[in-house]
Amino acid sequence: MTALRFAAIGIDHRHIYGMAANMIDAGAEFAGWWTEGHPGTEAGFVERFADVPRADNVQALLDDPSINLVLLSGIPRDRAEMAIRAMQAGKDVLTDKPGCTTMDQLDAIKATVADTGRIWSIDFSERFEVPAVTRAAELVAEGAIGRVIQTLGIGPHRLNRDTRPDWFFDREAYGGIITDIASHQIDQFLYFTGSTDAEITLASVANYANPNDPGLQDFAEIALRSDQGHGYIRVDWYTPDALPTWGDGRLTILGTEGYIELRKYVDVGSEGTDHLILVNGDRCEKIDASGADLPFFSRFVADLRDRTETAMAQAHAFKVCELALRAQAMAEANP
Repeated sequence: MTALRFAAIGIDHRHIYGMAANMIDAGAEFAGWWTEGHPGTEAGFVERFADVPRADNVQALLDDPSINLVLLSGIPRDRAEMAIRAMQAGKDVLTDKPGCTTMDQLDAIKATVADTGRIWSIDFSERFEVPAVTRAAELVAEGAIGRVIQTLGIGPHRLNRDTRPDWFFDREAYGGIITDIASHQIDQFLYFTGSTDAEITLASVANYANPNDPGLQDFAEIALRSDQGHGYIRVDWYTPDALPTWGDGRLTILGTEGYIELRKYVDVGSEGTDHLILVNGDRCEKIDASGADLPFFSRFVADLRDRTETAMAQAHAFKVCELALRAQAMAEANP
């Protein structure tokens, strides 16, 4: 592969903006795109990528031998089927989260990866597109807080009801709140504790504030335990309108010799994003981490070329999905 060319199939979620932009920044060429109908994200997408042609149909992109990679950000329930089609057509895949919404879909993806040798990866944007997480990973690797034994991740989101399509309120379409947005925090738990598997010790979902939308789950919490550490996760759709961004996402990483807290998108009373608090035996400080790199995308390009796993292990992507689906099922079985 001399030059990486990619296509986008499905632009129903705004995450496609960052996925495509970061792939371009990593040196890839955006060859074309296709989506079903005209989702509300289309105007913003075309504004950002005005020079990229829309294909007449999806098969034209899958049949193009010059396209190496497909980005997927369609309706969540449809992503697994499209990923399988893309891999069977000889393409690697980078999908928006959730990569799949059922365990049967995950099993089919695993089988297709094994059969085709293609790479199936997920853009966990709350790790891969947040400079503060890069800096935190560097500090952890340097031993700044000792051995990591727990993560505490919260992912509050703004509902933005007026802009949401019908599928957003359809449990089968988005897969449930844990499968969807809590997958970010599961990814971070596994990554920072160095875990390859985990036991789910608590999982619950609820709809407290939106009784007229029975398909919407607006709150969830999870607890996990592995042989490396512990994790607690809370996600919700309650971000108040006065907050100047979509959510006050935070991650606390507890080590045996200190802790790191990330206030990723906002720190009320302070300017900017990517606020990192480090406390250990020698340091107690707040660090501006907004200038840190986003290495996932350049590593991913190298992995596509070299058939390596430096950006994210294939087993890790599978495990995050498995744990999210198991936690979702556990929560719904015990309301």
